[in-house]
Amino acid sequence: MSRRAKILLGAGAAAVVVVAAGVGLWLWLRDDAPAPVSLEEAVESAEGDEGTEGTGGDADLDGVWMVDTAVGDPADVATGSFVGYRVDEELLGIGVNTAVGRTPAVTGTLTVEGTSATEVDVEADLTQLASDDDRRDGRMRTQGLETDLFPTATFSLTDPLDFGDVPEDGTPLQVTAAGELTIHGTTRPVEIDLEAQIVDDVIVVVGSLPITFADYGIPQPTSPIVVSIADSGVMELQLFFARSELES
Repeated sequence: MSRRAKILLGAGAAAVVVVAAGVGLWLWLRDDAPAPVSLEEAVESAEGDEGTEGTGGDADLDGVWMVDTAVGDPADVATGSFVGYRVDEELLGIGVNTAVGRTPAVTGTLTVEGTSATEVDVEADLTQLASDDDRRDGRMRTQGLETDLFPTATFSLTDPLDFGDVPEDGTPLQVTAAGELTIHGTTRPVEIDLEAQIVDDVIVVVGSLPITFADYGIPQPTSPIVVSIADSGVMELQLFFARSELES
């Protein structure tokens, strides 16, 4: 092989290494966090679910509705009912990253009377929170949320939610739910901004609430690769309510 050919071959190999390193760095640093909850996407999940049945325009919502965990793809938690967290973290050698964990293990009821929701009680099993990293999930059991000690989070409505009018199928609704949120064994009054829509015979609800960890006595998790974790995050929820069989 000539000297010129060796130089060209060496230059080509170096270029491949640089490109590969660049691609590897991008894969390492990119933020693959799931998108925040969206009423539009939640509605798409409900519309695509074969288990939903149309109401034929029936506007009578009176009665008890229950969290339906059958809506969506069982292999994709983002398409079903879930409660979760979203928090920024800085990792050694990686940089700023958004950690997102979600649990599909949610139960609860919604009671509607006329143009108001009079009762809402929701409970989430935090021991089933899952993110994109098993190591983070494992630490959540003994650090941060300490789910081994505080396995559940609950929300109970304290003031009726007045819709103004009976919501129509397919019409988005924005409301603020006042209630009591219990996390990490601490209960505090909160107001959660919610969006809702009726899709066939399913009430779709999404919402989010900023959470300051110190307000709930949640200590910051530690790890050799964690440089810092924000002192606040966001609680997210996406819930599908189906009419209780007792009401049907």
